[in-house]
Amino acid sequence: MHTKIMHCMLAFLALALAGTGAQAQQLPDFTQLVARNAPAVVNVRATHTGTVPTSRDNTVDPQDVPEIFRRFFGPMGPGNPHFDPTRVSLGSGFIISSDGYVLTNNHVIDDADQIVVRLSDRRELDAKVIGTDVESDIALLKVDATGLPTVAIGDSSKLKPGQWVVAIGSPFGFDHSVTHGIVSYVGRGFGGADQQYVPFIQTDVPINRGNSGGPLFNMDGQVVGINSQIISNTGSSVGISLAIPIDVAMNTVDQLKQYGHVSRGMIGVQIQNLDRAMAKSLGLENAEGAIVAKVTPGSGADKAGVHVQDVILAFDGHPIVESSDLPPLVGNTKPGSKATLKILRDGKTLTLPVVVGELPQDKEQLASNRSDSAKVANALGIAVDDLTAEQRQQLGIKNDEGVVVTDVSGPAAQRTPLRPGDVILMVGRKTVKSAAEFNAAVKGVKPGESVMLLMRRGENTQFVAVTVPKGKD
Repeated sequence: MHTKIMHCMLAFLALALAGTGAQAQQLPDFTQLVARNAPAVVNVRATHTGTVPTSRDNTVDPQDVPEIFRRFFGPMGPGNPHFDPTRVSLGSGFIISSDGYVLTNNHVIDDADQIVVRLSDRRELDAKVIGTDVESDIALLKVDATGLPTVAIGDSSKLKPGQWVVAIGSPFGFDHSVTHGIVSYVGRGFGGADQQYVPFIQTDVPINRGNSGGPLFNMDGQVVGINSQIISNTGSSVGISLAIPIDVAMNTVDQLKQYGHVSRGMIGVQIQNLDRAMAKSLGLENAEGAIVAKVTPGSGADKAGVHVQDVILAFDGHPIVESSDLPPLVGNTKPGSKATLKILRDGKTLTLPVVVGELPQDKEQLASNRSDSAKVANALGIAVDDLTAEQRQQLGIKNDEGVVVTDVSGPAAQRTPLRPGDVILMVGRKTVKSAAEFNAAVKGVKPGESVMLLMRRGENTQFVAVTVPKGKD
């Protein structure tokens, strides 16, 4: 009897182990994916001077510092006489071309005075900003190197909930950390102003501070997203992370390279979600769609015949379940394109043809994304470029004077309020109308001497004094 029981137990154990082995074989192996792509993932370090630290997801908030350190070192802020306003943002990025183009998040490098990219072979290279786009949170950087390893770009439109995905990045500065999870949702939109034109990929991949800007891979080893932010009440991963679809990112890259800014579609409506009471009063079975609260006169929606209180049910064949679904669809449509709106009005469904307009450009960003090709070194360490007629209109410069600041690299200039996108109207008492005139005007400034610049930002105009460092040409 005992022998039979023993045989039965051994047989059961063998079956259990066999089942465990079969399950183990079904689990994905990420080793080849990581080995192939990790060399193209980089660490991005951005240094900001002269500003008080903020609570971005990639910087250190004073409240995040453990109490024991605050007790030993005192207040971590301007009240401390030893307080250093310099802060460092740590993020991730990845190389998209062998000649040194790097993709990351805009919030990682925003307002940085210096950007350093650390490669997998531990080389550290200074990076310059080719262009940024606040709306999609994309920044395109360039390092001076060739023959670099690159990632393969995938197709984010093919992602489906439940698929495995892998992230490689630098959480808390730990380079080339690998985490994995599944796609939780695709096309996650937000109704607010923060990245409302991005249909996010939601995953449960553990993402923490420093992962921002890093790649999200599918199981074919292709980049399908850029890890951008997390939803958390603790500041650390709780299983909801958001990535920018790579299709959106590469469209942004192409436009930044070609035009220096990103064009987005606009139809000219203000919308909001429906609640159950609204749906009932409008004769809808479900509270789906986006109800129109305002139509901009002269816009594409106005010309198409859209009315206030219409409910937009679909845009160009794509269903609108919530109001946040509409901005990414419209924003990623090329201005001038024709589309169709499916709307509900007075209980009837209508289809309206609409011509998509162009979303107005952000003035400061339009100026800061100007090409670096016209940069000329000068004693002040300030690079400027000519203003085009379009820029003058966008920036409100009515006369023909002024040049736009494209880079502030000199240590003395970095201590002033000057930043890319500002317009310099005068050097001393001389009005400047071109980059050539500006560089000629500052050419004679000697080490130790100061020069007054009349700067304009938005509607504000002020003088800024810059002193040429001694011992420099």
